Amino acid sequence: MVTQEQINRINELARKSKTPEGLTEAEKLEQQKLRRLYIDSFKESLVGQLENTYIVDEKGNKRKVERKGKKK
Repeated sequence: MVTQEQINRINELARKSKTPEGLTEAEKLEQQKLRRLYIDSFKESLVGQLENTYIVDEKGNKRKVERKGKKK
């Protein structure tokens, strides 16, 4: 899970990268790692939501959302 402090740091680095001085190599590496952490956390959260999602058809039948490619 990404903390608010890490999100703030991502935003800080993004703002600094747009300035004339830009980012140092160490900051670029830090930015890549933080972005990857954020994306992975987002995906994990989305998968968790989808695993607990059901579709109700017109007849009122509930069925669990399945991953693409996992047909019965």
